[in-house]
Amino acid sequence: MVLKIFFPQCCNTADSGLLVGRWIPGHNSAVVLAVVHYPFIPGQVKKYLSELQSQTQVDLTVLGSWSMPKEGQEGMDSFLKDLSTIFPQKCWLQLSREIGKRGFTCQVVQNNGTLLLDQEQKNGDESSKGDKIILIHYDQRKVMLSQLHPVQDAGQKSDIEPSELRLVFQTVAQSQPLFFLDKYDDGPLKLSHWQSEGREASIIAELLKQASVPVCVFLTWLLSVWQWLCSFRILHLRPVLFISSKLSTCVQSGYRAVHFKTVFSPKKAATHMEFMRKANIFVSFFVDIALGLLLISWLYRENRISKLADTLVPMADRVANELQELLEWLMGAPAGLKMNKALDQVLGRFFLYHIHLWISYIHLMSPFIERILWYVGLSACLGLTFALSVLSDIVALLTFHIYCFYVYGARLYCLKIYGLSSLWRLFRGKKWNVLRQRVDSCSYDLDQLFIGTLLFTILLFLLPTTALYYLVFTLLRLVVVLFQGVIHLSVDFINSFPLFAIGLRICRPYRLAEGVKFNVLCQEPETPLHLMMEINPLKCSSVLQTYRTPTYSCYPKDSWAALCKKLFVGELIYPWKQKTAKTD
Repeated sequence: MVLKIFFPQCCNTADSGLLVGRWIPGHNSAVVLAVVHYPFIPGQVKKYLSELQSQTQVDLTVLGSWSMPKEGQEGMDSFLKDLSTIFPQKCWLQLSREIGKRGFTCQVVQNNGTLLLDQEQKNGDESSKGDKIILIHYDQRKVMLSQLHPVQDAGQKSDIEPSELRLVFQTVAQSQPLFFLDKYDDGPLKLSHWQSEGREASIIAELLKQASVPVCVFLTWLLSVWQWLCSFRILHLRPVLFISSKLSTCVQSGYRAVHFKTVFSPKKAATHMEFMRKANIFVSFFVDIALGLLLISWLYRENRISKLADTLVPMADRVANELQELLEWLMGAPAGLKMNKALDQVLGRFFLYHIHLWISYIHLMSPFIERILWYVGLSACLGLTFALSVLSDIVALLTFHIYCFYVYGARLYCLKIYGLSSLWRLFRGKKWNVLRQRVDSCSYDLDQLFIGTLLFTILLFLLPTTALYYLVFTLLRLVVVLFQGVIHLSVDFINSFPLFAIGLRICRPYRLAEGVKFNVLCQEPETPLHLMMEINPLKCSSVLQTYRTPTYSCYPKDSWAALCKKLFVGELIYPWKQKTAKTD
């Protein structure tokens, strides 16, 4: 028989007294939770344990006696041993420790007074080699707060029998009323455990606890009013929904509203994962606000807003001039390539007209840009993520002409690619079946083949000119998309980074546990084997993967092969993704 005793590390130097704990059902092991010190009345101890049993639903009992001899307490050892008759148990543990030794001596006495196990006698007794006592030391605070094996609700019953280690963790976690005692509140008994000195009571903390529920209810009501305003019918029209889904500021507002509803819910978190998710969102929100206030303090100092406005208009003019020079270069002989002169001139003048419109628009808005930037900078009060989202929308508006150039070139290139593919099927006697979504055989007349040949030749010789314009404007569009992608990645990083979990991993790694390990603490002659149970924390990569808050993404998550294919056929239009059907 192997008897395992889980002993709290904080009680190694405690005074003599009674061991309070629980026998693990179905296993030959016991968990020691506290030591009750003299003076005490046995009836008072029984009453205190019965009250704790009704609160914790744990079968707490007196496991045995703990002896730590000191001066003036010579008869304490025999007095504690005699208490086994008052607290009848199937097995009575007698643990004792001598001054100057690390190991404990342990005896297990049956209720009839016979000695069941004695570590000192077992070392020299060959008939009891199978009997062994193992003392496992554990840190009560870490075990209780680790959430490695959380306590399940009464309604969540599992068919699988819980392991011994799970029962140990759940016993310590359920025994919180035994440990939580205010510092200046004299309890009925003098106990030794990880919080023997009691908790320091704080009036501010108690007031915050009392005020948290009405504050959460009020904030939840404000969120419900906001959702009611957003549910107006006019806001659900197709144009409004399309514009709001493409503006990063609107997306971030909806994202924050959902998070606020989760955090400020008056309901208590049911699981550890839900608590960690709420804490991560709460901490990320305050970090976001702090970074936004730092940005405001930097923007509104030394007249930086006006300097930024004075720089913005010349920069827009320079970009427009560079685009105009690029178009003039394309209208000539770019890189020595011979283009279709008529189509080249038509496309070049078409895009130059758009640039002139854009320059006029910029100069029309230039007197109001400083005031617009001044009000836009105030959005950082809502957080750095809001300021970055507004910046992304401003970039989208300032580069809207580049987006229009790309759409025009992509549509023209896409039509030619699909026209050439359809005419190529005509040469092979094939046709695209729209109903069955496949290529079927088809017979064509001589006139159809003649007209198809003429159209194929025209489209083929016009393709290089269109492809060059499409390639140039695609590269310009990709530069803007990459810049906006960096902004969106920054917003996603702030929203999803589990800052609270990382802080726990650094400061209190036992709060995020993935397992335990046992180290040999002491193995002296005539003493049981002493092991130290330590908690293995989660790795940082596992913390990021487990507790990362899910976020949105403005761009489709396609593979590189799919992106290259869409780029070739002219369908790469981000973030306004459109699909082109195959037609003949």
